[in-house]
Amino acid sequence: MRHFSFLCIMLGFLISLCNAAAQPSCEIDPENWSEAALQRSLSTPLGLPPIPHPAYNPPTRAKIELGRKLFFDRRLSINRTMSCAMCHVPEQGFTNWELSTAIGVEGRSIKRNSPSILNVGYLSALFHDGRDPSLETQFIGPLTARNEMANPSAGHVVSLLNDLPEYKPLFENAFGAHASLDRIGMALGAYQRSVMAGNSPFDQWYFGGNEAAVSDAAKRGYEIFTGKGGCNSCHLIEEDHALFTDNQFHDTGYGQMRENERQNPPSSIPVQVAPGVVHQMDFSKVLSVSAKREADLGRYEVTEAPSDRWKFRTPTLRNLTVTPPYMHDGHFSTLTEVIRFYDQGGSGLPGQDPRIRPLKLTGVERTDLEAFLRSLTSPSLDCLTAEARVEQPDNY
Repeated sequence: MRHFSFLCIMLGFLISLCNAAAQPSCEIDPENWSEAALQRSLSTPLGLPPIPHPAYNPPTRAKIELGRKLFFDRRLSINRTMSCAMCHVPEQGFTNWELSTAIGVEGRSIKRNSPSILNVGYLSALFHDGRDPSLETQFIGPLTARNEMANPSAGHVVSLLNDLPEYKPLFENAFGAHASLDRIGMALGAYQRSVMAGNSPFDQWYFGGNEAAVSDAAKRGYEIFTGKGGCNSCHLIEEDHALFTDNQFHDTGYGQMRENERQNPPSSIPVQVAPGVVHQMDFSKVLSVSAKREADLGRYEVTEAPSDRWKFRTPTLRNLTVTPPYMHDGHFSTLTEVIRFYDQGGSGLPGQDPRIRPLKLTGVERTDLEAFLRSLTSPSLDCLTAEARVEQPDNY
C-alpha cells in the first residue's frame, strides 16, 4: 500500500513530533540520565528478574549514551530519513500506534507490526519469528532490508559512522576504538537493555503484597487468566517474577486465519471518514494503490520445518495498554478484540495449539480479564520516554 503507507508514515511522524514536543511528567537530568539508565539495567525491578547481560558486553554509561544516539540517528538509513525510533516511538510504548504494520524508507511496506523494545533484554529470540537470538546482531537485518532502512551493506553503515566526526569520541569513550559492526551492536544492545519497566500495579499487588494496588475486577481477571483461561501456560508467571512469555513459538490459529483472508479478500471494507460515519469502500480500489500483501508463515520462514508453519513467538503481556495494535500483523486494534479471538477458541483451523480452545467467558469475565491485563502497565514509562528524548535526533 505504497501511497497510503506514505501518508500514514507522514501522519505518524507529525504525531510523533507533537508527542516529542510535549513536556514529560518525569524530570530527567541531561547530564546524568545515562547513569540512571545504567543503574536500572543492573537492578531488579519489582516483578522482573535481573537482565541477562552478555558476559562480553557489560553495560556502561558510555555504551548506553552511544546506543541511544545510534537508535535515533536517521542518517543511518539510505536516504537519511529513517531511524530505529521511527518504528519504535518512545511516546508510543516504543512501538507505533498509527500503523498496523511498519513502514520503511519511501513508504515501503513491511508485513509485520513493530514490536515494542520495552523489556526486550529478557527475550531469547527476537522478531516475531525469532530469527535472531541477540540484540548485538539483531540490528543488521533492519539496517540492510530493502523495505526498512535499505542500506546496501552493513559495512556501508560502519564506514558512514567512521566518517561522521561526532561519533569518533563516542566510540573511543565506549570501546577505546573506532566504529565497527560488533561495537555498533554492543552499544545498541546496552541501550535497549536499559529500556525496562516493571513495578506495575499487578507487581505491587502480586509480588509486593499491596492489596490496594489493583481493583477487585483485576484480581478476578487474574483468576481467569490462571484458571479458566489457562493463559499462563504460555504467558508465564513465576514465583518471584513474571515475564508473561515462555519465549517459545506457538500456532494459535491466527496466522493461518489471516493467510486465508489474504487469499480470499473481501469485496469491500469499512472506512471511517468521520466519527461515527463509515462507508463501505470497494476493496479493489485499495489493492490498486497497494503493494501486494505477502504471505506470512511465521517461524517456518526461519527454520523451513513444516511443523513451524504459522508459529509466532509468544509476546510479553506487560505494558499492553501502551503498545497497540496487537498480533504480529497489528490486525486487532483493542484488547477487547484480542480477548474475543481467544475466547472463541482462536480460528479452530488444523494444527492450532490444543490449548487454544473455546473459553465461554461471560461478559463480566471478559471485562475482568481485560482489567487484569491493564494492571500490567508500569508507571515509569514517562521516565523512559524522557531519557530517550534527552537529545534531539540526528537527521541532517
